[in-house]
Amino acid sequence: MVLACLLLLRRSEYGYQLLEALQAAGIEVDANTLYPLLRRLEKQGLLESRWNTEDSRPRKYYTTSVTGRQVAADLATEWKALDGALRALMEEGTS
Repeated sequence: MVLACLLLLRRSEYGYQLLEALQAAGIEVDANTLYPLLRRLEKQGLLESRWNTEDSRPRKYYTTSVTGRQVAADLATEWKALDGALRALMEEGTS
């Protein structure tokens, strides 16, 4: 979930937009899980936020920080390695 959020928030989005984007990508997450995660990632310096009060409803927009982009790259590398290892194990089981 952390990696998905960091990747999707390379472009600025507010929480509900992110929730919809995750669901469209096939990642089911509840709002009660997502919003605390966003606050935690922001506190860790992986996300930056800004309030937009120009619209009728104020919204907090999140964007991946420079540190967050590096962490996303590291997590993606680890994910790819794990995926490769698991695929190899699955192929061994079918041979």
